[in-house]
This record gives sequence, C-alpha cells and structure tokens, in this order.
Amino acid sequence: MTTTRYVLYALLSAASLFVGMIILLEVGRCIGVRRLAKDPEGARAGFAAIEGAVFGLLGLLLAFVVSGAGGRFDARRQLVVDETNSIATAYLRLDMLPNSAQPGLREIFRRYLDTRIAAYRMLPDIAAAERELAKANNMQLEMWRQAIAAVRADGAAPQAAVVLLPALNAMFDIETTRTMAAQLHPPTILFAILFLLALVCALLAGYGMAGGKSRSWLHVLCFAFAISVTVYVILDIEFPRAGFVHIEAFDQALVDLRASMNVGK
Repeated sequence: MTTTRYVLYALLSAASLFVGMIILLEVGRCIGVRRLAKDPEGARAGFAAIEGAVFGLLGLLLAFVVSGAGGRFDARRQLVVDETNSIATAYLRLDMLPNSAQPGLREIFRRYLDTRIAAYRMLPDIAAAERELAKANNMQLEMWRQAIAAVRADGAAPQAAVVLLPALNAMFDIETTRTMAAQLHPPTILFAILFLLALVCALLAGYGMAGGKSRSWLHVLCFAFAISVTVYVILDIEFPRAGFVHIEAFDQALVDLRASMNVGK
C-alpha cells in the first residue's frame, strides 16, 4: 500500500465514522422524540446507568488503544537508535581484525547499512521493503562468514572473536526486532469494536438529546468530530511510515552513521 493510498484509506475510515455518527445521532434523537411522545414519564427512566456504562467503555477503550499506539510508536523510535548503536559498535570493533580482512568487511557493512536505510524509506510499499530486507539478510550471512574467517586469521587480536562476534549477533538481532515491531499492531477486531462502540454511543447520545425542542448542531458535530479525529490519529500513529505522523527523523541517525563510515578506511 502506498503512502497516498494509506492516507486515503485512513481518512475514508475516519470520515465514514463521522458520517455514521451524525446519522445515528439523528436516528437516536428521532427514536427519543417518538418515545417521549408516547411515554413522557418513562422515556428517560433507568437509562442513565446503561449510558454511563457504554460511554465509560468507549472512553476506556479509546484510552487503551491510544496508550498502546503511543507506546509502540516510542518503541519503534527507540529501536532505530538501538540499531544505530549496535551497527556502530560492531563497525568499530573491526579494528581488532587483521588489516587485510578489514576492507572487505567494512565494505559489506556499508552496503548493509545502505540496504537497511533503503528498506525503511520504501515503506509503506511492503513488497519493495521486503526485497531490501531479504538483501540485508543475505548480507548478514556473508558478513558472519567473513568475520569468522577474520578472527581466526593470523594477526587478529586475541580477544577479537569474543568482542566482535557478540556485537554482530546483537546487530542481527536488532534487525529482526525492528522487523517484527513494524508488524506489531492491535487485532483488527479491536478497531471494529471501537467503531461499533462509537456508533452505539452516538445513538444513545442522540436519544438523550430528544428532550430539547431543537437539536444542537454544535454538540452533534463536535462529538462526532472529536471521536473521528481521535480514531484517525490512532491509525496514523499505528502506521508511522504511512500517514502524517512519521519517525523518519530518527532514521537520520542511520544516515549520519553511514556518512561517518570513511570509504577509504
């Protein structure tokens, strides 16, 4: 899914929720007006507890989803920093290898980092990103093979294997962690329940507005707008490389690291 398609999808979802809430607010008001006309005394009897429970559930679910989305957003940004540090650490420890083994490994490090940067720049084009990630995985195998040969070669520092190989492992592990973190989202059913609860609350809110002689469009529009915008922001935070909320600024750490890798070294 391209960025434009994702933005349109998220906006369409939020707009559909907004329109649906407006409609159900009006439907609820019509039901309430008819009920009041038939039974003025009992139209509102016993409904406060039900409305409070449903609206409370909506607020709880919104808080849960917003908190989860924010936590995952912060975790993804932190993983960019962690990957940058792990690559930089492993790259610096190449100094413990024989001079003859360093140029080849440094070159594959640079190509590996170029591929990692390219993969995340291609999101939300999943297919293109997966191709780059596959290249990076192949480079890991080659990197590991060369590193094993280098730490066993004459001239390698005595502790080269103990220092370099765990650093490479950490670098490979963080790549897997980032890949899995990018795919970590709430179950679709959770968003379906959120949409359903928002519509039910709109119906109940409309019913509660039936006591007035005229509808308050200010309250109707503000209620529907607030819920719809909140849902859109949640979707945007959940997919931070697709919509208006971005974590690309943190990718600059990887770009700066790549620039610091002296090609001539």
